[in-house]
This record gives sequence, C-alpha cells and structure tokens, in this order.
Amino acid sequence: MKTLTINLRGPLQSYGDEAAFTRRTSTDYPRKSAIVGLLAAALGYHRDDARINELNKVRFAVRVDQPGEPLTDLHTVEWKRNSRKLTYRTYLQDAVFVVAVSADDQLIDRLEHALHHPKFQLYLGRKANVPAGVLTTHQYDEGNPLTVLQGLEWQAAAWYQLRKQRQRQIRLDIIADAGLIEGQREWMVADNVESFDQRHRSFNFRAVKQTAVEVDNPYYQDRGTETSTMRLARWVRKGSSYVSLKSTN
Repeated sequence: MKTLTINLRGPLQSYGDEAAFTRRTSTDYPRKSAIVGLLAAALGYHRDDARINELNKVRFAVRVDQPGEPLTDLHTVEWKRNSRKLTYRTYLQDAVFVVAVSADDQLIDRLEHALHHPKFQLYLGRKANVPAGVLTTHQYDEGNPLTVLQGLEWQAAAWYQLRKQRQRQIRLDIIADAGLIEGQREWMVADNVESFDQRHRSFNFRAVKQTAVEVDNPYYQDRGTETSTMRLARWVRKGSSYVSLKSTN
C-alpha cells in the first residue's frame, strides 16, 4: 500500500460547511469528501457514478501548512422576478494544505496520473477556485497518511515562512481518519460521500481525530541578526504569496 501527497494551494479555496441558499461558509481545511470529489473529477467520474463510493475507502489525512485568511463575498441574487436576496460566500485566501491518501499501489498510480491528466476541471472546493498551477504530488512506499505528513517538511509559501522567522519550529495541525491517530478524542463529521448528484446530494457520518506536528522553519533566524533575506522581507508586500525568496540568502 502506497501513500500519495497532494499540495493544495491557490488564491482562493472554499470547502462546504453551512450551505443554505443565503449563506455558504467554508471549513478551515479540506474535508475528505472534497478530496474524493477532486479525485473523482480527475478520473472522469460523473456525479452519479457508483465508483465514487469506492474512493471513500482510501485512508485520508490533511495537514494545515498555511491557514487561510477568511474572505466573505457578497452577492445580490434575483431569485424570482422583482425579488432579490443578499447571499454570502466564505473563502480562504492564500491557504496551503497537504493532503495524504493511502490505497493499493495500482489505485495510487491511477490517482496520481489522473491528477496530472484530469478528465474534468479540478477546483479547490468551488468551481471558481482553481489551483495555482499544476498540482504537486509525491508517492511514498512506506508509512500511512499520518506518518507521511509527520515527516514532511513545511510546504507554506516563502513569504509566509519569512513572517515566522523568529520561530525555530512551527506547529501544524493534522486532521485524519480516526483509525490513524491514537490517544485523541474523536468526533463525527457528515463527510462520507453517498451521492454528489445535485438532485439528491447526501453524506453519511465518519469519525475523525486531530493531532499536530512540529516542523523546522528554514528561514529561522536568531534575534539580533538580520540577513539579506530578512531585509528584503521587510519590503515584500503581504500579497506576494508565490514568489520564492530563498535565492536571496
């Protein structure tokens, strides 16, 4: 059994939480159902394809490498003639997540190939939220989703890592299938896909747990010292999320 990691990064991401007509919020990280949908799209499965249910069986974990800044978008919708409503949609700005899924070797090979040669458009929660370029993936022959994420270096954007340059180590949350984590309290989420069909979309409950891992910060500097990278960082605006500054050291 192999494990596949998928880096999710983009200007905007949004993963369904509350989904009433007037307000559509986002969870702080992608849940398993969102990744099942991403994988199904890559494989070319339609919403009512029974094979989607097989993807529920992959073992799953996600690490929050760069928490997103919430953004609320306001829409005015004319839902019937001469009648308008205000609707709200929440997004995560500049977030970076690392997803890990484990399955048999053949399926992992198929999934990785599909993610780089998708049949349908890939998006990060909502159709307007496209990834920031080609998805970065990597296969591991050993371990499971939890142990792989525990051993992976920090994947946040360079500008975000520079912000944390006074911290030698960074604590990152990991949310995973309950069976992957020992000794933590579990809770239930309506996150097991029964159907993506828009006529009767439905999800069942599954158990999850949360833990954390500490990773090294490659930009860590002792107080009182300033490198050329740190001087440059003072001039980098907050929005420059995809410019690597490591070459300036």
